Order: sequence, then C-alpha cells, then structure tokens
Amino acid sequence: MTSVSTATTTNVVGRRGPALVVLCCVQFMLVLDDNVVSVALPSMRDDLGFSTAGLAWVVNAYFLAFGGLLLLFGRMADLLGRRRVFLTGVALFGAASLVCGLAREPWQLVTGRFIQGAGAAMAGPAALALIALLFPGTEERTKAFGIWGGIAGLGGTTGLVISGALTGLASWRWIFLINLPVALAALVLLPRLVPESRTGRAVRLDVPGALLGTGALVSLVYGLLRTGELGWGDTTAVGPLVLAVFLAVAFVAVEARTAEPLVPLSFLRFRFRAVANGATLLFSAAMYAMAFLLMVHLQTVLGYRPLMAGLAYLPYCAGILTGMWLSSRAVIRLGVCPALVISFLISVAGLLLLSGVAPDDGYASGVLPGMLVTSLGCGLSLPALTVAALTGTTEENAGLGSAVLSSVQQVGGAVGVAVLVALATRRSDALASQDDPLHAATEGFSLALTVAAVLLTLGAVLIATLLGKNHRPEDALGSVVK
Repeated sequence: MTSVSTATTTNVVGRRGPALVVLCCVQFMLVLDDNVVSVALPSMRDDLGFSTAGLAWVVNAYFLAFGGLLLLFGRMADLLGRRRVFLTGVALFGAASLVCGLAREPWQLVTGRFIQGAGAAMAGPAALALIALLFPGTEERTKAFGIWGGIAGLGGTTGLVISGALTGLASWRWIFLINLPVALAALVLLPRLVPESRTGRAVRLDVPGALLGTGALVSLVYGLLRTGELGWGDTTAVGPLVLAVFLAVAFVAVEARTAEPLVPLSFLRFRFRAVANGATLLFSAAMYAMAFLLMVHLQTVLGYRPLMAGLAYLPYCAGILTGMWLSSRAVIRLGVCPALVISFLISVAGLLLLSGVAPDDGYASGVLPGMLVTSLGCGLSLPALTVAALTGTTEENAGLGSAVLSSVQQVGGAVGVAVLVALATRRSDALASQDDPLHAATEGFSLALTVAAVLLTLGAVLIATLLGKNHRPEDALGSVVK
C-alpha cells in the first residue's frame, strides 16, 4: 500500500525529469564533500592553526556522521516521509556548509563537517528512494539509476579538481560556500516537483534497533579511521572495532525479536541484494583508496602542485561520464550480472596500469592510460551496482535499501583507505632505509593498487559465482517498486 495517490503519481510524471536533475545535483554536492577538502587541508592548517592530528578530523568528522547515521535516517525517511527528510537534510547540510566556510577556529570547522555529514546521511538515502519511486519502468529506472550513479562517481572525482582550483585561485572557504546555491535551489524547487511519500501503514521506529545499529556503524567507522592514523595494534583503534562487533551482534539479536525491526532480517537475506552490497563493499574499498593514494602520489612523487594535481583528474571525470552513458545500455542488453563482471574487470586492468607509474613517467604516457581505463570501469560499475542493490525494494522500504547501500559504500571506503594506505605506508617505510625515497613511495603505492585490483577481481568472481548468468535485467529491476 502507498500513501501517494494514483492521481498525484500521474501528475508528477511530467515533472520527473526536472526532479531527477535537482536530486542528482544534490547528490553531486554530497559526494563532492566526501573528498573536496583533501587538496585544501594544508591551507586550512595554516589559516586556522590545526595540529596534525586535528587536521585529520576535518575529513574524519564527515565520514563518521555520514557513515554512522545513514541507516537510522534511511528508515526514518520511510516512516516520516522521504521528501520531508530529504529537505531537512539539505537545509542542515547548507547551514553546516556556511559554518565551515566562515569558521575561525579549528573546532568550528570540525563541528561544521560533522553536521554536514549528518545532513548528507538524511538527504542521500531519501533522494535515492525518491528516484526509485519516481521511475517504476524497467528501462527508465535503469537509465535514472545510471545518471544517478554516474553523477555520484563524478562528484567523487571532481571534488579533487574543484578543491585544487578554488584553493589555488581563491580560498579554501569557497569549497564550502559553493554548496549554498545548490542547497537553496533544492529547497525551493523540490517541493514543487515531487509529492510526499512514506510507508502506507502505521509503524513505529525501532528505537533499540536504531540505537544499536547506529552505535555499531559509528564505532566501526571511528575504529577504521583510527586504524588509518595509528595502525591496527593501537588499543584506541581496536577498542571501537571490538565494540562495533558487540553492538552488531546485539543488533541482530534485537531485530530477530522485534515486531517492527529497523532492518528486517529477511531484507538482508535477499540474495541478489546481499551479493550486490558485498560487491559494493569491495568496489568502494578499492576505489576510495585508489583516489586517495593517486592524489598523494601525484603530489609527493611526481611533484604536481595542488592545482595541477586537481586538473590531472579531469580525464578521470570524462571516463566516468563515458562509463555512465554506456552502463544503462549494458545493463539492459546484457543483464546486471554480466555488465558488473565486465565493468569490474575493466577497472582491474586500469588499477594494474596505474600501479606501474614510476617517478620519472610523464603524465600522458604514465598516468593517463591507467586513469582512463579505471574511470571507464568505475562509470560502468556505479549505476549497475545501484540497480542491483535496490533489487526487490518496495515503497515500504525504499529508503532503507538506499541507506544500506550508502552505508556499505561509506564503510567500504573507510576500510579501503585504512587498510590499503597503511599497507602502502608500511611497504614504503620498510624500503626507505635502503632505497631512494621516491622509489620506496612508488613501491608502496604499487602494492596498494595491486591489492585494490585483487579486491575487484574477488568482487567479479563473487558476482559471477553467486548470481550467475540467469538473471535478466527485468528480473533484477521488475520488483524495485511494487
């Protein structure tokens, strides 16, 4: 049962295109802020007087709130209204962006980043759920998810370009202030384009499940971020991870006994969706780590200045757009599973090419080929993963499905950065005493990207083995909205 009338649904059909544009623009803004601060961190440190440890929390505060609160806010969107939760999240994100842009003390910037993450956790799943409900047909939904996934990937990479340009040409404060027009436009336009939708039956929010689930995610993300800073042997990093496991076990126990669970166990047992989210975890771990390591490699080993490092990512954006354009066609013609396996293997080839970039290599001959191949595979993968991960969701749980997918992406990114960056650092440190520093750093970079390629290969094997070739596009998509 749905709370959106047939008449209202009919009236909104003509406004779906503009609504998709608004929702995608907001998603671009949210994903962009995942890594937009990366290039600007030195300038922030100099202006506000950050310590080295404190500076890391400009990045970590956003990840912690975004990754930790997704599940809670995704379910709230289903219960309270997806448009309402989306608009609240956008307003919160915009206000926090203003706080960040005007910050005069380190704590103000870190607090603003945390609130930004909370706003993103509200807006992101609600927006994706609205798209799933606005586009019920198989082909149109595939294309809508293709645009959505491509825009998300584009935001993740252009954040580095935009950050480098604004920091080099103006001020780091503008990387936050440019969010304000987007947030304001969304708040004005979306209520005119999209009707409210929520679950059609009266249910209560599972408060114990919400507390345990949110606590487990926050502890997990915090622990992974700390391991990236301090290593896996530090008790302040391992402690939150142990707590996350304990809370997760308690969460499963509570959900199994609750009449209206936050995450029904049947939702997690749906095989197509479970495999898609597992593949997304591996994909996010590999790609987040690659983006981080490549930016560091360009600046510290190849000697690029911040603006040039940002501009070097422009071809990556072109590859993402090309992959996005091809993805919906590949899903419709080949099926979700073959399209995902092919896209993962293309990214594997690109990562292996990038892993061979040496200190004396030029951009066109060394960096560009691997970047283009990797970005093409990434652009192909993101929309197809979104389609697969939302398989079987209905108007009752579209927000939950979107939140689970977003949570998996954030946790995967945190895992990838923590593990692969630590792996690269250990390899470089082990060689630094007996080798040239640039060569030692290159060896660490190469090892980490090779491991990232192994993760994607594992993801391709997982998809091919557990889902097989018998799943047609309509099988995966036909039940997204019932």
